[in-house]
Amino acid sequence: MTVVDERTSEARLAALLSELGRVVVAFSGGADSAFLAHRATTVLGHDQVLCVTAVSPSLAPEEHAACAALAEEWELRWQALPTAELADPAYQRNDAQRCYHCKANLLGVLGPLAAAEQATVVLGVNLDDLGDHRPGQQAAAERGARFPLVEAGFTKQAVRDASRRAGLRTWDKPAAACLASRLPYGTPVTVGRLQRVARAESALRRLGFRQLRVRHYGDLARLELEPAELPRAVAERRQVVEAVRSAGYTYVTLDLEGFRSGNLNAALPGGGR
Repeated sequence: MTVVDERTSEARLAALLSELGRVVVAFSGGADSAFLAHRATTVLGHDQVLCVTAVSPSLAPEEHAACAALAEEWELRWQALPTAELADPAYQRNDAQRCYHCKANLLGVLGPLAAAEQATVVLGVNLDDLGDHRPGQQAAAERGARFPLVEAGFTKQAVRDASRRAGLRTWDKPAAACLASRLPYGTPVTVGRLQRVARAESALRRLGFRQLRVRHYGDLARLELEPAELPRAVAERRQVVEAVRSAGYTYVTLDLEGFRSGNLNAALPGGGR
């Protein structure tokens, strides 16, 4: 998209938000939801926007803290609410529809809030997200949620560009999907597994790695890092291995293809698309 197109998208987004009037933003603190929360609050005003962070073992502790920090910094009307997707056997089963059950649970929490606010639930989905296996989008749409960034024509890069122009520090924040996405389909989702992944990824971030995934295969962890960081990971392999083993893994492997968002979807029929 050109700069003109991006600014047109920003105008469309403002118009869409104005049309909605009051919104409840599903606020994970990532680049997309952060941009949407900030723009909605700017366009509609503080009292017309409620930003809600869903808190469960699937959310990394650092992400919860980041949401709280952004809410304070940007003066968002914000609250953190617990969700109970792990109590749902369909979610625990971790089949190809896991994200559907997760979003259904999320909308089950956000729906009553939105009704009380006389507001519409909005999610930070962008156009690029439509090309991957994301059944959660279907669950959200079925329950009346809207995707303003999609409707306004925002790609992921357009979100980052607009965020940078607005001076938002989230403009280059690495993508951070829920921790359950680290478990291959068919591996049941448990609190213990999510906590192990969270500890391993936190330890790697303390070593300075930003964009990463720790894929969980029992006692084995498969690390996905940015390709440019692979040489450093090899050079510092002792610290890397120690960091991951401190989370409870026995074996540590490095994926030479590097970080690929949603790459576990490749195991699905048709590659998840």
